[in-house]
Formats: sequence, structure tokens, C-alpha cells
Amino acid sequence: MSIPKLAPDVIEAYKSLDSTSISDAMDRIGIPAGLYDLKPITPGKVMCGQAFTVRYVPCGEVKGTVGDFLDDVEPGQVCVLDNGGRDYCTVWGDIMALYASMRKVAGTVIYGVCRDVKDVRKIGYPIFSLGHYMVTGKDRVEVAEINGPVTVSGLKVCPGDLIFGDDTGALCVPYDRAEEVLKIAREIEEKEERIRQALQKGVSLREARAKTGYHHLQTREK
Repeated sequence: MSIPKLAPDVIEAYKSLDSTSISDAMDRIGIPAGLYDLKPITPGKVMCGQAFTVRYVPCGEVKGTVGDFLDDVEPGQVCVLDNGGRDYCTVWGDIMALYASMRKVAGTVIYGVCRDVKDVRKIGYPIFSLGHYMVTGKDRVEVAEINGPVTVSGLKVCPGDLIFGDDTGALCVPYDRAEEVLKIAREIEEKEERIRQALQKGVSLREARAKTGYHHLQTREK
């Protein structure tokens, strides 16, 4: 399957944003964005790129594999692994993180857990997951589909969607709304910066917020 490509300048522009302003922008157009309960394994990293998706299912009597799909992931993409929220076996560890880092993959999202946390942090590779656990997924789960729609924290993620993560959390922006969301998020961040500047000049919080329409920055458009 061919993954649709966003313009490189769009992805670069997102990297200067914050997950909160992107989330607020998504609220304004009425599309859920947050990948609930996913936490950064490697703090201090910003992850941003288009989704390369992988879906796992439990192994049957004949064991499949967890896959060597990383050879096909392009630099700048984000691996989005749907392991069904399973917390009893992992689908990503330090060798995957090392190879992904070498190939300049932008990061990994796991609807499930990872392992080898100490080495992943040493590598400095961005991972967002439900947590960590040591038990391997080999002979427990297998790859069912690559680059099809997946589910992460109750949200549909399609190949090519924009995936963003920072210390606050991770979210998904549908491919065909990425430029629209970027414009709104930039507007929100600009208004919030005006509030900060006003506060530093001695303006009250109430007044600064009123002047920028702060309480309705994320209100859904009608």
C-alpha cells in the first residue's frame, strides 16, 4: 500500500508546536486526537512523522512472527503498533530501537508495552506506550497486517496520518486535516503567547484571557 505524503514543510512546522495546542485545534474542528494513556518512555523527545502501521493478533497453533517490518519503514515515519492494548507481552525492545534510530525513524507508538527501557533511553529513541514489561511477544502475538487501519486507544489510525508526541502525550492528526489543524494550532499558540506577554506586563489573568478569547480557543466550530 502506498502511503500518502505530506509536504516536508508541514511536518517541520508541527515540530515547533506543543501537543496541547494541537489537541485544542482538533477540539475546535470536532475530531478526537489524543492517544489516551500513552506515555513517553524516553522523556524530553519530540516525535513527529507520518504513520507506518502494524497490527498484531495472538498466535494460533502455527506460530507467526513479530515481523521484520522495520526494513520497510522510511526515514521520518513513525511506527504505530497496534498490539490490542496487551500488557502481558511486548512488541518492541532495544534492538528495534537501535535499528530504527540508525534508519532515522521518527519514533514508535505502541498500543501495548515495550521493554529494555534502560537501553532504549540510552539510545535516546522516542517511544510512546502504555507502559513496559519484560515478557517477549514472540510466540504470543504475530503480525496480521502492515499498513492497514489500526486502533490505538480507541482511535482509528491510518497509514500516512500525522503522529505527534512530546512529554505531555501523543496524538494523531488525520492526513487530510493536517494542514487545517496546523493553521489553527499556530493561531492558538500565538494567542497564548500574547497572554504570557500581557501577564509579564502586569495585566490581570482575567483581562489577558478576555482580550484573546482564551476560554473559547478550542470551542468546536459550528
